[in-house]
Amino acid sequence: MPELPEVEVVKKSLTKSIKNTIIKKIIINTDKLRYKIDKITFKKLNGSRITSIYRRSKYLFICLDCEKTLLVHLGMTGKFIILTKNNLRLKTSFYHNTSKKDDKHNHIYFYFKNDLKLIYNDIRKFGFIKIIKTKNILKNKHVIFLGPEPLTKKFNEIYFKSYIKRKEQKKIKNLLMDQKFVSGLGNIYVNEILFLSKISPIKKIKDLSTPEIKKIIKFTKIILKKSIKEGGSSIKNFSNSYGSQGKFQQFFNVYGKEGEKCTKKNCKRLIKKITVSNRSSFFCDKCQK
Repeated sequence: MPELPEVEVVKKSLTKSIKNTIIKKIIINTDKLRYKIDKITFKKLNGSRITSIYRRSKYLFICLDCEKTLLVHLGMTGKFIILTKNNLRLKTSFYHNTSKKDDKHNHIYFYFKNDLKLIYNDIRKFGFIKIIKTKNILKNKHVIFLGPEPLTKKFNEIYFKSYIKRKEQKKIKNLLMDQKFVSGLGNIYVNEILFLSKISPIKKIKDLSTPEIKKIIKFTKIILKKSIKEGGSSIKNFSNSYGSQGKFQQFFNVYGKEGEKCTKKNCKRLIKKITVSNRSSFFCDKCQK
């Protein structure tokens, strides 16, 4: 599943490609995604102009001048593909290299008046696209309980300490994965954050010191900024709409590195893998306490 950096890369890619374009028509091949698509409602978007695209947590918001917004979640395998006037395929998302053989998973086609086409492709159909009134975005059930964005000033030591009161028995890995605490983090980046913070994924919140909390906040921001700069993590050939693959996986210290030597200087331990709340956790049991 894409995490904050990957969705941010998709947002930037779509903004460059389709912002201010006008929808000519929408064709829906499959209406059964995570939530059923209302074909009649989607057809009413014809003639609307895309005014802006932004991200909140792992969600994309495509805002239209008809006072409607497309709320998008890519699920596990959702991706956007742009076809140019000459049918050049430009990827805006991740996973395998998209080619004509994958067209059977093209579920929604957006045709624009400038002859661009935007395709929503999703092999496992866990993603969704909903139409909501723009004025009701903040009240939507998918976003109303989201925690602060980790790259904003709201995600700070005061907020952190205030939130964890009466949650002392919770493991730090689970806390960072909780979207109500902080939005947009997923398994990949939480593993990396905890490694650089020198904190075990199974450490309980009650045992966190103030310096450790500061480290978590610090490295959360550092890692996310670096990943966005590098174009996200291309675990399975992630690429933006201009065909550039993300490179942040080259900087992984622990994620997916079970049995490999710890990257910390003078540490000869091997990276271990355990399961925390049904999620794989990779860590060094010497460096992370």
